[in-house]
Amino acid sequence: MDTLTVDHVAKNYESQPLLIDLSLEVHSGELVCLLGRSGSGKSTLLRIIAGIEPADSGRVLWNGEDLTSVPTHRRGFGLMFQDFALFPHLDVRQNVAFGLALQRLPESEIASRVDSALESVNMRGFARRRVTDLSGGEQQRVALARSLAPRPRLLMLDEPLGALDRALRGQLQEELREQLHRTGIPAIYVTHDQDEALALADRIALLHSGRIEQSGAPGEVYARPASQWVAEFLGMSNLLPGEVIGTAPLTVRTGYGIFKPETAPEPRAGERGRLLLKPYGADLIPAAQDADTLSGKVISSTFQIDHYLVKLELAPGLVFDFTMREQAKEGETIHLKLSPESQIWFKEAQ
Repeated sequence: MDTLTVDHVAKNYESQPLLIDLSLEVHSGELVCLLGRSGSGKSTLLRIIAGIEPADSGRVLWNGEDLTSVPTHRRGFGLMFQDFALFPHLDVRQNVAFGLALQRLPESEIASRVDSALESVNMRGFARRRVTDLSGGEQQRVALARSLAPRPRLLMLDEPLGALDRALRGQLQEELREQLHRTGIPAIYVTHDQDEALALADRIALLHSGRIEQSGAPGEVYARPASQWVAEFLGMSNLLPGEVIGTAPLTVRTGYGIFKPETAPEPRAGERGRLLLKPYGADLIPAAQDADTLSGKVISSTFQIDHYLVKLELAPGLVFDFTMREQAKEGETIHLKLSPESQIWFKEAQ
């Protein structure tokens, strides 16, 4: 099994830390999404892995071999950019063959690799088309084929769907995931779009303040965000300030009731923090109960194919979102019972 290892890499930009003691592994056949806001250092990390930019400290290794002194063109890594960087004066076949021609491979080898790469992205019938006559999705496929043709050991994709509209991005996500898995090439995919990362990745690594805040399978990360920042970045914003008033079981007092979240790392009585109430896991009940109940006025209840999205006003200006199986009437006060699994306690950062 091939393995890329990023070992305690650090990088400063304009005397400010951009990457701090960052470590990461990517294995054969694995698609890892680097997820974070713009400016979090995602693209810088790709350039360091590619050898385009040096790290201030730390190492990049391939199967245990230190690549620090290995130049970019000898690392055998592929890099695909957001703007595709296709040559408008060349047709599809010529674009895919361009890098292979620079390697001075035999014509027969170039032809075989171009055909194979175009076949892998279902574009073989477009070989003689001008790239300027292609749709955005077709250009994305050509750019991917060009990245695959040299048979890279690792493929890095920097916001490859970012230039496309949202509808087309959604259409291409599953297709791109299948194409990458079909090759078996380990891949790092950079994006700031959490929906895109959750849909594509075998594993996501959330980058925040120069560090990986959390790494894991998309379902695990979404179900158990490791911090308030992760929860909010993933779109979960139902957060209430509170205080731990008991630890066996964990019991949290907020200004809107008493709650008993499933668990939290080493909670202590008296500690303050935030209680996350996930948008799912809420059941409509006829009256408020002693614990794990939230009451509020329904601002809206919108049908969403398999559930209703309910906006619940707890107080003026404080509105939480919940998904429910039943429709709630706008303007009425309702009571929700929240399961312990739908609650996560985050203590205040020290």
